[in-house]
Amino acid sequence: MFEFTDEQKMVQQMLRRWVTTVLAPKTPALERGELLPYDTMRDFAKAFGYFDMARGMFQRMEERAARGETVPKGDSDDSPRGDPGLQAIVSMEMCRENPGFMLAFGATLGLAGGAILGRGTLAQKKRWGLPILLLEKIGAWAITEPGAGSDAFSGMRTVARPTPAGDGWIINGSKTFITNAPYADTFVVYAKIDNGDGVPLETRPIQAFVLERGDAGLSTGKPMAKMGMHSSPTGEVFLSDVFAPRDRLLGEKEKEASREGARDVFHGERTGMMPMCLGIIERCLEDSLKYAKQRETWGKPIADYQLVQDKLARMYVARENVRNLLFKYLWTIKAKKPMSMAEASMCKLYCARVTTEAAMEAVQLMGGNGYMAEYGVERLARDAKLLQIGGGADEIQLITVAKALLKHGVPGTLGAEV
Repeated sequence: MFEFTDEQKMVQQMLRRWVTTVLAPKTPALERGELLPYDTMRDFAKAFGYFDMARGMFQRMEERAARGETVPKGDSDDSPRGDPGLQAIVSMEMCRENPGFMLAFGATLGLAGGAILGRGTLAQKKRWGLPILLLEKIGAWAITEPGAGSDAFSGMRTVARPTPAGDGWIINGSKTFITNAPYADTFVVYAKIDNGDGVPLETRPIQAFVLERGDAGLSTGKPMAKMGMHSSPTGEVFLSDVFAPRDRLLGEKEKEASREGARDVFHGERTGMMPMCLGIIERCLEDSLKYAKQRETWGKPIADYQLVQDKLARMYVARENVRNLLFKYLWTIKAKKPMSMAEASMCKLYCARVTTEAAMEAVQLMGGNGYMAEYGVERLARDAKLLQIGGGADEIQLITVAKALLKHGVPGTLGAEV
């Protein structure tokens, strides 16, 4: 039986109070674009001691380096992002109220910050990673392009060409649908290396570069108008002859396997959607239960009608399945048996679909009230739809899962390849 620990449950209660008293009152202004999410993110980090943990982690990194010890890549157990269970709880609780806020929060710390912590040198972690963890700088993770979409790798057209002097690269291209782009300070940008050797564009190695707002040739578009996730600013990044010195190359070494670094972040993005989904489903289920008991038609609560009961039961089944998948994922981390890309795709595919269905059922159950912004479920339904698109659309997840099955068989069975 998997369950959160007593300590994690205590933190969850504290998070629930913060979300209810601090985030919820700000949600209307965040949704209308009258308020940006970043000061509220800083309020959250300050309230939960996040900044002190980040500074402590970097101090220990520097002490290890001074002793000549290997500095671990990514998160250490004592880092602000080190406990996967607490990470999941933060995501769940924020998404119960405002998934868009969580998306902006996760993009700067998890995607941009995570890429720098996972792949950067100690100097890069300190120069660009620490300011992101301290939310002194806002990060953006830029891989998606206008003509690529889910075909993020072979469809990439952003190119980095070495300078004649060999002191860096000149980057040209554009990125789109980038969370935080309109206001970000630090950009982790992926580009294909063109060494002039005639290698086809589709197969060129991909490298990540750390760029900054203010770099000559780098510009961003205004926030895009979207169906949902209104609390999360999204925009474009334009790169016109941007000079990236050698210390801007993430890791400071060209590696053929750098495409795997982007895949690692995609993997984290897909598995990271599970707690987001769980938070949305739980809120929709709780609000629907309360509404069904109070709302009366023809002289009795609508909860007495079997069609309404069917909706409630389906939401509960979805909640339990997503919760079980989340705990399986947390177990794989603890057991150091990471999910394969196919397993991560399976989780994202299922969770995103049932979350959208649950949110739409909540709207339907509440009828005209569900369609009104006052009741909140219409916003959760709009926000949930992005989970079926971002990080690779449902169709891409299906292809990934099917290819893995055809190549390796069904995992956990005697017919599967070892």
